[in-house]
Amino acid sequence: MAIVKRKDTKLVNQDERRSRPRDLAGLVDELTDSNPVARRWAARDLAVYPEAVAALTERLEKEPDRTVREAILTSLILINTSAAVEGLVRCLRSEDAALRNGAIEAMKSMPDAVAPIITGLLRDPDSDVRIFAVNILESLRHPDVEKWLIEVISQDAHVNVCATAVDLLGELGTAAAVGPLEALKARFPGETYIAFSVDIALKRIRGE
Repeated sequence: MAIVKRKDTKLVNQDERRSRPRDLAGLVDELTDSNPVARRWAARDLAVYPEAVAALTERLEKEPDRTVREAILTSLILINTSAAVEGLVRCLRSEDAALRNGAIEAMKSMPDAVAPIITGLLRDPDSDVRIFAVNILESLRHPDVEKWLIEVISQDAHVNVCATAVDLLGELGTAAAVGPLEALKARFPGETYIAFSVDIALKRIRGE
């Protein structure tokens, strides 16, 4: 019986991947590795390098693997700088819904870094970006959240943006929001959803 000699196949596991030199340049280079496991470990290890933000966000925008995306987002949250937030803001303009949602969830965990740019997002020319900004406020845990929401319902001309803000004010609004909410109904007199949402929000605020 003939003996068939097998070819040796070199399997590279997670630990072997991480045993390579883990300097900044090496990790950034590994973000483009064909193996998603290698990319994921590189993304995780880059969390200690704030200067890797550009490489991480660039990879995030084209990364097809969900687990690698999650690792990149986690590292950006840990880096927690204005540059990291700016990279996530670019993702809000993506056509990829999963990427947008991932960026929103990440920004919700970065209140100190997001707060300085939230006003700009709430005034963005794109109404979808403004809606995303309101969604970020939902979990931002920042003392100015109600103030920002009141500014939205007092100034934004897009009914859907205002409706999103009203829904959130119904959950966390105080007496300070009562007047602006009532004024919003007058500003959109033909919008039944606005009227309904405002009435619900006012009842919750007043404890009715």
